[in-house]
Amino acid sequence: MRRVLTLSLAALLLPGCGLHPLYASGDSGSVAGLLRQVEVSPIPGRAGWLMYNKLKQRLGEMGDSPPAYRLDVKLDENIIGLGIRGDRATTRERETLRARYQLVNLGTGQVVLDATAGSDEGIDVVSSEYATVAAEQTAQERLSDLVADDIVSRLGVYATHTAGQK
Repeated sequence: MRRVLTLSLAALLLPGCGLHPLYASGDSGSVAGLLRQVEVSPIPGRAGWLMYNKLKQRLGEMGDSPPAYRLDVKLDENIIGLGIRGDRATTRERETLRARYQLVNLGTGQVVLDATAGSDEGIDVVSSEYATVAAEQTAQERLSDLVADDIVSRLGVYATHTAGQK
């Protein structure tokens, strides 16, 4: 009984905290509308190709309308050896992926959002070189997913603030 009362009270207080869903109106909302207006600039390298495709998937199709924004992304990718055995062989690696991104308003040429996103992941280095390379590529794909999600979430927050100013 006490638990039900506590949950009911929490549910009543939640709307007053100022939180609201980012994608409240779904595909017809202001956030989804702005995200569909973003053109992603090409990003060099394998990690760039992965990031470009993941961003395009998350932003959605522009349709026939010309883009209103351009997203410029610069990636910094690094793998360092952490675990070292007595024979100086690496046993563990840490892969990091950092993205500096800028959202440019194409109408004014002004940078309206300048931010960074990043993530890292550990990789076990095993005796099979093939398995280690496969683990590095899988880590790169997961990191691209995480960083792309972070970028699109930040663009969504920007979209809600922009819609609130209109």
